[in-house]
Amino acid sequence: MEHVAELTAPRGASCATPGPAPRGRPFAVPVAVVVPAAVMLFLGLWGLDRGTMWRDEAATFQVARRSLPEIWRTLGHVDAVHGLYYLLMHPLLALRADETVLRLPSVVAAAVTAGLVGAIGSRLAGPRAGLWAGLLYAATPFVSHYAQEGRSYALVAAGAALATWLLLEAVERREPGRYGPWVAYAAVVAGTALLHEFAILLLAAHGATLLLSRVPWRVWRGWGCAAAAASVVLVPLAVVSQGQSEQVSWLRAPGPEQAGALLDAFAGPQTAVVTVTVLLAGLACVLPLPHTGRLGATQVALPLAVVPPVLLYAASRWQPLFLDRYLLFCLAGVPLLAAAGAERILGLLPWRRLAAVAGVAAVAVAFVVQLPQQERERLPASRGDELARVAAVVDKQARPGDAVLFLPLHERRISLAYPGAFTGLRDVALARSPAASGTLYGQETGALRLRDRLQQLAPRQRLWVVWDTTTVGTPWFRAQRAETAKRAVLDALYREESTVFVRGGAVSIYTRIPRT
Repeated sequence: MEHVAELTAPRGASCATPGPAPRGRPFAVPVAVVVPAAVMLFLGLWGLDRGTMWRDEAATFQVARRSLPEIWRTLGHVDAVHGLYYLLMHPLLALRADETVLRLPSVVAAAVTAGLVGAIGSRLAGPRAGLWAGLLYAATPFVSHYAQEGRSYALVAAGAALATWLLLEAVERREPGRYGPWVAYAAVVAGTALLHEFAILLLAAHGATLLLSRVPWRVWRGWGCAAAAASVVLVPLAVVSQGQSEQVSWLRAPGPEQAGALLDAFAGPQTAVVTVTVLLAGLACVLPLPHTGRLGATQVALPLAVVPPVLLYAASRWQPLFLDRYLLFCLAGVPLLAAAGAERILGLLPWRRLAAVAGVAAVAVAFVVQLPQQERERLPASRGDELARVAAVVDKQARPGDAVLFLPLHERRISLAYPGAFTGLRDVALARSPAASGTLYGQETGALRLRDRLQQLAPRQRLWVVWDTTTVGTPWFRAQRAETAKRAVLDALYREESTVFVRGGAVSIYTRIPRT
């Protein structure tokens, strides 16, 4: 009952107005931590097996299953920014390699983040607001999307939330000369940035928090040393990844549309939910809650939600790097602001427990309103393509001894994600396997060697062509000399007999053109 009493209102609050938010002890109100974490865990496990991987998950699946020397060799050529994540996934996928296991770390990380948001909110705005913030984080469809994806973004969000909690711990320490919290903070920030280097923007958000809070010099000194140490650790990765920047060359400079989409992702996406969330966040900024510690809810949450997106947006005007998933780690600032604004309003109610229940009910309504979006996130159509459906076509129709050709070469990811469907098929364009070449999709032979291989096939031997309908025939495809040469050889020797289309891909059967 003591915990229930703490949950209903911040300590020191009157029945009429919201009082100062308590500093609290670490995880002093387990309800505000455990309930959001449990809800997020349930939502993460709901519909976790979509029946297919998509292209980004397939990269994780095939690279993380390579040997450690092969992973290291690959990172020297490509995907260095995801290197630590691949290494973390390596032992897990060695135990069991399937799509559910691939996504489980993201589910757990999202649940941890929801709990940490509840803990941060409890410390800054009281246990009641902490519960609301954690639940609102868990109820956001954008969070569910990456909680159910075999990539690093949910883990990065968890690291950022933990770093924010450690910042509160370090700043609120009263004992001078104690650097343990700053060491822990530096280690977590460095590890989070190594999972994805754009998470280093978290330091800018935390720096803005300290500036707004007017902390004493000794706090700046501790934070500056920690920030410098984390940044130095990131330098080698930044240098290597800069040499691999071609991987994000497809991104374009962002505009108002991308900014609006990010707002919808962080606060909605349903218009009514976005509107209420933004209004509550605005109220928290205009009328910030009083606080007893050095840091307040608004001073922590507002920079977290705003500073990294603004910096990445500005930088992307020169070198396009702006992508919503790169910024998942700062989404936690939005529910923290909204919860602080709700505390300003619901704290006026004379019945404390009613206020707590009203806030939870409001989050539940927001979830119900966005339930169609939540359901969509659990469908294969929520991702860019459905590799399993393409593989199923090959598995059903191809026979051992048939040949296969991928257009463009990155479509080989389907055979790497679902190798069973391609058992017994000869990959006529492959020169060196992905693992041996240290690449994602392998190295292919030149057009002359491909012509020889195709001519060596028996006249009645079937050739299966697996192609990406989103790229073949586009200006990008025509600009790839190797791909256009491969297509020209194919068209000169073979003709298309039939094609099965699935979302994002197609499988065609080709037969030899009779010699005249």
